[in-house]
Amino acid sequence: MKYSIAICGGGSTYTLPMIKTLCDYQHKLPIKRIVLYDIDLEKTALIYEATKIMVEELMDGVKVEISNKPEKAFDKIDFAFMQIRSGGLKMREKDEKIPLKYDCVGQETCGAGGFAYGLRSVPDVIDIVNGIRKYSPKAWIINYSNPAAIVAEATKRFFPNDKRLINICDMPIAIMEGFAEALGVKRQSLSPRYFGLNHFGWFTNLYDEKGVDLLPKIKKMLKDGSLMPEELKKDKDWVNTFNQLSVMVKDIEGHIPNTYLQYYFYPKKMVEKEDKNYTRANAVMDNRLKEVERISKYVIDNKTIKGSGLEEGVHGTYIVELATSIINNENKTFLIITKNNGIISNFSKDAMVEVPCIVNSNGWEPMHIGEIDTFYKALMENQYGYEKLTVDALINNDYDAALKALILNRTIVNVDTAKNILGEMIEANINYWPKLRK
Repeated sequence: MKYSIAICGGGSTYTLPMIKTLCDYQHKLPIKRIVLYDIDLEKTALIYEATKIMVEELMDGVKVEISNKPEKAFDKIDFAFMQIRSGGLKMREKDEKIPLKYDCVGQETCGAGGFAYGLRSVPDVIDIVNGIRKYSPKAWIINYSNPAAIVAEATKRFFPNDKRLINICDMPIAIMEGFAEALGVKRQSLSPRYFGLNHFGWFTNLYDEKGVDLLPKIKKMLKDGSLMPEELKKDKDWVNTFNQLSVMVKDIEGHIPNTYLQYYFYPKKMVEKEDKNYTRANAVMDNRLKEVERISKYVIDNKTIKGSGLEEGVHGTYIVELATSIINNENKTFLIITKNNGIISNFSKDAMVEVPCIVNSNGWEPMHIGEIDTFYKALMENQYGYEKLTVDALINNDYDAALKALILNRTIVNVDTAKNILGEMIEANINYWPKLRK
């Protein structure tokens, strides 16, 4: 059987590496049709043309289409890979710079930036899922649109019985890639044990194929400063991230945290490191965006991807590996955001937690975590309160819930600061958010 795949957010900078991964995995995931779905066809056109050339060069008999119409893009598909960015990079820039004005963390998925992004993302994600379910009721939807925690909380409420809607994030896998490189092994040979909320979790074990836990070795390397993956040395932000991970492991005894926890544990330090006039959004626009444009034009001009510098990325590889585990009933372990329901026995049952799951043709089966220590539980309950109130604010157009969400967030806390940030963000998102009623 050959499969039809829609990539929602087809104009994303991650699309071409994902297509490259699909080409490389065609022996495990045979494809007959790829549709790039995006509301901005002009932006997507260059990627579409490069995709056609790549697919023709590396695959056989695969149709490539582009569309902004759900009835065309989602008709008779088997998989939908969702990677939308509501508001684009220009709105990401505002998400990051507004909090920084008030000396709060300015980051796309954490703190006030993640809150603003979530209120934009959720309505678009809900619309797309409804469109997919209308035209392909049995399609597998693999959603990795950010902020994944807030999106997952919303999809749980809007689609409580959808067993083919999977919320994932590639950040723990990107961290594992770094660990694997430091250990001199392939990431796919490692089996993680992990618990938490999205961008708010901890590694407890990391087993190799013989069942040996390698996490103590990783922890030692982090503490003595010897863990810096060669591949990541090229990116200043990643170097800073792994350096800060070492600090977290030294400062806080226990499990190895997701790198995003740096924003919650050291918010003042994170703000001090930032340039309030040039954030990560600006860097992406000046670098990755232009690099994708360069690669696309090279492929189009030369009618080949050879020499273009295009490589697979962790982002696309993880999604494709998940899809292959489903169709081939591989029973592989993936970190998935799923309803708790007692997985973490002393944590809110309704929370969407990120835990290891066995994935096969029937979907995903979470591994039991059991009780977690007070420190982790208290942090997670507070963060989950923020996530719940954010979705409440959106669904009920509720200013009070929005303000309380920001007050709860560890990157803000101060009520006056939360009010000021919320006021500016309401104005900045006037074309995206519902009107919040006081």
